[in-house]
Amino acid sequence: MPTMDRRTRALYVISVAAELAGVHPQTLRIYERKGLVDPARTQGGSRRYSDDDIDRLRRIQDLTNAGLNLEGVRRVIALEDEVRALRGEVGRLERELGDAVERTHRQYRRDLVPLRQSPEVWRRR
Repeated sequence: MPTMDRRTRALYVISVAAELAGVHPQTLRIYERKGLVDPARTQGGSRRYSDDDIDRLRRIQDLTNAGLNLEGVRRVIALEDEVRALRGEVGRLERELGDAVERTHRQYRRDLVPLRQSPEVWRRR
């Protein structure tokens, strides 16, 4: 199983997730109501948290311990998510640009004519 699939796979019940994140299970319910975390649900409706969810819960704890209220935490996390997405887009665009530059350089090499094969310039004497 690829690493990313393991990170996003919902494995932990709420009590285990709360223990791993260092918070009370009721706190996780509050975070969910505030839109800070969105755990997966089983067919029976039980919450299941992934490793990524646990990381997010720890980040929420760090921010609240630093003095942010939950709305501030929501905004910071939204901005961090946006920065992460934009960095991915910049990386993609840099790769595209590198490919375009390489194609252009290859085209230049095809268009160049060695000096010994170039036509002679006629000059009036």
